[in-house]
Amino acid sequence: MEFGIFILMQQRGYHQTSQQVLNYAVEQTVAADQAGFDTAWYAEHHFSNYGLCPSPLMMVAHMAALTKRIRLGSAVCVLPMYHPARLLAEAGFCDVVSNGRLELGVGSGYQKFEFDRFGVRIEDAPAIFHEFLDVIQLGLKEKGFSYDGKHIQLPLTSISMRAVQKPMPPIWIATGHPETQARAIREGHNLFVTALLQGTDKLRQMREGLTAIAVREGRSIDDAKIALLRCAYAGSEAEVASYLENARYQRRISEALKYRRAQSDDGFMVNEEESPNDIPLEQMRANLPVGSVDQVVERMVEEIRILKPKHVAIQTQLGDFDHRTMMKQIELWGARIIPAIRKELGVDATSATLAAE
Repeated sequence: MEFGIFILMQQRGYHQTSQQVLNYAVEQTVAADQAGFDTAWYAEHHFSNYGLCPSPLMMVAHMAALTKRIRLGSAVCVLPMYHPARLLAEAGFCDVVSNGRLELGVGSGYQKFEFDRFGVRIEDAPAIFHEFLDVIQLGLKEKGFSYDGKHIQLPLTSISMRAVQKPMPPIWIATGHPETQARAIREGHNLFVTALLQGTDKLRQMREGLTAIAVREGRSIDDAKIALLRCAYAGSEAEVASYLENARYQRRISEALKYRRAQSDDGFMVNEEESPNDIPLEQMRANLPVGSVDQVVERMVEEIRILKPKHVAIQTQLGDFDHRTMMKQIELWGARIIPAIRKELGVDATSATLAAE
């Protein structure tokens, strides 16, 4: 059972600077490495305060020099915004400088706001994604390859900076689309999923849906590696309240961008507005693993037994939640929460540590 941190690098207002946001992401990654987390994940977003990291692979390369053992992942590289040959070279570079610690997460994207500014039609994103995923697998596995698709044509091509991991770094696909999930299961890739701010009923639905997809593909879902992105926090009532409020803020901005209703006074800082999909804070508290250490451990164990993920990524950098408090939270997960969850699940802590190393 693996655990990671997920860093969105959000700027809630101009009381935060972009340099502070980046520095906090760096410090949280170093803390997670020291606390024994398995992976640090970095999101990719552009042109708004929703997320400041324009290149997860640049973060991976930077953090490779500042960490010792933690694996470093993109969650995710939005494929339609790249040229796949360049992405292949940069992924190879990251795997080399990190000594084979790259986890390559990819997705098709969902924010039209971003696509418009890259000159890519969001309607074409699914088709582009599938072609580019073809190219990435070829480029990681083969010394020379070519490709002739609708959206990308490549003559015989070789990538000079080749990944250390063989046959290639783990590929993670973040998607809620059944057809793309089916491809991931069929081709043996890992799946990144989220229940957003919903509770155990949603997790049961997700498990049933993934199981049905795997059966249609002639596979067992138990053979797939699934990662769950989750908001979770153990602390005082005031800390939990702040964490939940920041989680609601994050979801509001994400929905505003996704559903084309984002408003901004200056073209960058998206205004926070109530969403028709808002979940009351008390319901969020009931839905999520938050509260005391014992409450978080109990709820996380329940959720893991329902969905059966092999990896859980905890959101650590939400809105403008206090950075020093979050640093203590990362230490708490490493010292008490993760060992307690593994013990409840019957996972030997020593074996888990050796597997991570």
